Amino acid sequence: MLVAGAILAPVAVTVVTIPAADAATVTPMTATVAKHKSWSQRHKVGLTAVAVARKQIGKPYRYGGHGPSSFDCSGLVQYVYRKAGVRLPRTADAQHRHVKRHVRFTNLAVGDLVYFYGDGHTGIVSKVKGSKVYMIHAAHTGTRIKQVLLNSYYRHHFNGGARPY
Repeated sequence: MLVAGAILAPVAVTVVTIPAADAATVTPMTATVAKHKSWSQRHKVGLTAVAVARKQIGKPYRYGGHGPSSFDCSGLVQYVYRKAGVRLPRTADAQHRHVKRHVRFTNLAVGDLVYFYGDGHTGIVSKVKGSKVYMIHAAHTGTRIKQVLLNSYYRHHFNGGARPY
């Protein structure tokens, strides 16, 4: 308990560094903090995924397809992020539930995932120019993978965005 008029003495703070040899003994909480990367480091993963997605443009849609010769929407997303070093579940709804960083439409960035029709369809944001957002996706049977503008139709059916990086 402090008494009125008491003078507090300064307290010394000690910072402890953990040698690399002791890294195996780091607690899970410390390990989690050490794994955090900057936005630019994480965003490179998203840019890598988009670069892989661009190489898939023109390939055919196939229900249940997960590459490399044909894809459905969630198979494409899973494939491009696996190439970028991120493991995602197979279906669009499972992917949306799995990724913990959710993003509003106005905050979408290149590499983010977008979901439509509940969680029945997904794509990857490939370009953002002002308020115009583009995605690469595998639409449906009879089409090929393409990049499209998220116009008013897509905005109307937008169910959410997620940032897996």
